[in-house]
Amino acid sequence: MLDWKTKFLPASGRAFRKGGFAGTGVDALAKEAGVTSGAFYVHFGSKDDAFREALKHGMDDLRGGIRYFQAEHGADWWPKFVRFYLSVKRTCDLSEGCTLQTLPTEVARSGHESRTAFESALLEVAQAVVDGPASPHMPENIDAACAALAALAGAVTLARAVDSTTFADQIAAATESALLGPLCA
Repeated sequence: MLDWKTKFLPASGRAFRKGGFAGTGVDALAKEAGVTSGAFYVHFGSKDDAFREALKHGMDDLRGGIRYFQAEHGADWWPKFVRFYLSVKRTCDLSEGCTLQTLPTEVARSGHESRTAFESALLEVAQAVVDGPASPHMPENIDAACAALAALAGAVTLARAVDSTTFADQIAAATESALLGPLCA
């Protein structure tokens, strides 16, 4: 029996991040997970359902990553997270990218249920940032956390979209400086 939470949801997320909602059909989702299209319908009533669940799973992964940085790096967690996000999440394969950076435009085109699920998940991620241990330049409230997350996702999006590695690095460095201030020097 397919363990859909550990196999199908990450596979669906990879497929949606790589091909977008419109460019990813049920057959592609099933293929990414290594199952038949029939197995897809055992767990999901539609592609919309799979998208929503993959979206929530990806945002849960982001929240878990933030909590990992908080636990592993204590008072230095925020600068380390920002630098990680602007390096690893900017240069990895798009299918392994962050849901926060890869899927919001897809969510904006989707239905009410997906937008509501994303909103709830985004608020949970922002709350995880705010609830972290005190760290230099970390966002202190939900508004600041949302602004910082938007800056990180936007920087990664722009850096991925330019052809010049030098310019991509410049975008990442400027965002790091804006978020971390004098720590970058």
